[in-house]
Amino acid sequence: MTRLPTVPAALRDTVIGMLLTVLLAAPVLAQTARPLVREGTTTVYQRVLTRPGATLHTAPDGAAGETFPAFQPLYVFARENGWSQVGPSSLSGPVGWVADGTVVDWKQNIVAAFTNPAGRERSLLFGSEDRLRWLMEHEAVRQMEAQLIEKAEQGLLAPEDEVVAIEPENYVNIRDELYLMPILDFVEDLHPMTYEDNLLMKVASLPLNDELPEASSAPGVSGEFDAGVVFVFDTTQSMQPYIERTQAALSKIVYDINGTDIGKRMNFGVMAFRDNTDAVPALDYRTRMIVPLERRINQLPVLQAIADTKVATANSPGFNEDSLAGVEDAIDQTDWTQAESGDPFDARYVILVTDAGPKDPRDPNARSAIGPVEIQRDAEGRGIVILTLHLKTQAGGEAQHDYAAARYRELSRFAGRQFYFPIEGGSEDAFEQTVTTLVTALSDHVRYAMGEAAVLSEGDAPQELVDLGPALRLAYLGAREGTRAPDVIEGWVTEKAAEDPSNLAIEPRLLVTKNEMSTMARLLENLVTLAEATRGEEDAANFFSQLQSVIAEMATDPNTVVAQNADTLGGALEYLDRLPYRSQIMQIDQDRWAESAMQRRAIVDGMRQKLTQYRKWLYDSSVWTALYDDAPDGEHVFAMPFDILP
Repeated sequence: MTRLPTVPAALRDTVIGMLLTVLLAAPVLAQTARPLVREGTTTVYQRVLTRPGATLHTAPDGAAGETFPAFQPLYVFARENGWSQVGPSSLSGPVGWVADGTVVDWKQNIVAAFTNPAGRERSLLFGSEDRLRWLMEHEAVRQMEAQLIEKAEQGLLAPEDEVVAIEPENYVNIRDELYLMPILDFVEDLHPMTYEDNLLMKVASLPLNDELPEASSAPGVSGEFDAGVVFVFDTTQSMQPYIERTQAALSKIVYDINGTDIGKRMNFGVMAFRDNTDAVPALDYRTRMIVPLERRINQLPVLQAIADTKVATANSPGFNEDSLAGVEDAIDQTDWTQAESGDPFDARYVILVTDAGPKDPRDPNARSAIGPVEIQRDAEGRGIVILTLHLKTQAGGEAQHDYAAARYRELSRFAGRQFYFPIEGGSEDAFEQTVTTLVTALSDHVRYAMGEAAVLSEGDAPQELVDLGPALRLAYLGAREGTRAPDVIEGWVTEKAAEDPSNLAIEPRLLVTKNEMSTMARLLENLVTLAEATRGEEDAANFFSQLQSVIAEMATDPNTVVAQNADTLGGALEYLDRLPYRSQIMQIDQDRWAESAMQRRAIVDGMRQKLTQYRKWLYDSSVWTALYDDAPDGEHVFAMPFDILP
């Protein structure tokens, strides 16, 4: 986790304001005032962010005290003649007054995160919403955007351009290097090119640490780009010929690069999976690390381990296998960061090889309730690319292949691209050629980073793999060079790229504390339990009457803040209900719940999968960042993707 700068002791208490939101508050002590609430709500408190130089006063026009750091979140307790009475905590009361001109309203606790800019133009932040719309609606949007970017790079922007900042050239991973780019306002609109839903966002930006590290001092980066590849093999009965073909393809590549600079920078590991050993003990294992990923002088131990891999002698319970358990363990059990040396693998790949679909989380033989979407999200957050080689053998059948393909497409995404490679008919020759092409393309990513020519000619490698190389290099350079978000106060930016709405440019996220995520997990756990107890048609109505009792009880709990009279989950958690995202769970009301048992089942399954992911994150220390020294564990924060919210 990135070490953040020490915050002066006098400012530590004010930082707590950012960590207290409407989902979870600290135990109530002596309390004389509560913050003002947003119009139309009963539980969403008014908050502001300090501008640079904002000063605390004893009263409106009163004596000045301490100066706040920029972007300090504060709760508003009163407003009077251009002044706001503020405090860092929703429970501890106000500590003084700030002039309204020195703060900006913060309607939600949401922040913007740049996506990897490879394959799209860098985002421009404009001084007004109108100017952003001017660019997006221009008939020559690509040319105009390119001109503005060139002027920004050369320092030739004119006032009439209204460009206040440009996205960094290199990628800034918000999970590795937390930066605060609060979303102050947003407009839900349609992209003028395709009429797809799109957000126009007013953001503010200031790096959490104002001092940029020297290139050589960026933590955990050696200056030598290398790659770690972990194969995840299905080792059930039908897979023996494909394991042998993988060994043959990989052997040729390894021998070709052995002793070269590329050979030193390509490292491999192998994970195997089967199925539930409780159901079929003769399967021997559900998942097993065959050979761990580590830096080696040569890869002969990996080749030998693949050659020695044997398939199961017993049949699995059902056609689908527990491939998600194999991928999950490859992600979790591999030492991607190389903790001992402190030099993590720069490019990280998991290659799944299977002839079966993944077990659905509802399958009693599945190990985890986590689904492909949640696994993909977690992997991308760690900079891991999942690629799937799906052998569509005749044994599967069309319906099974369609199911498997849909799930593996969800699993195999990174930086807005898809890495699902079906092998029609399960052809062994086509499979070996695909393995050769994929691994060679991955080695070309290393060549690209080193400035060497690619081995594969244009058109020989899938375009999505070609585009992935620059994306990984930008992420690597961003870490090596200590890249930060642009240092700007306010600007308007589009969620989807102005020139190509198929590319997501800015991703809105919710800044949550560990305590808040724990509360969401507890809420989902209670809802799943309640839903399972009221599964019958005659019990459907009882679910909501009991749910409303739970909400009413939570409303009396000083550790949570919910809207007592709400008739939907979104209404109960007003804070989430007002975010620019649509959640099936949060929009449930009694009528929709009673519509069909299948819909209820899908909703409960979704809650269970999110609950599993929350628990994983809660126990993963690398996810959480302390905003100041000695911050309590429950007040560490995480920029949470919207699509994993309840």
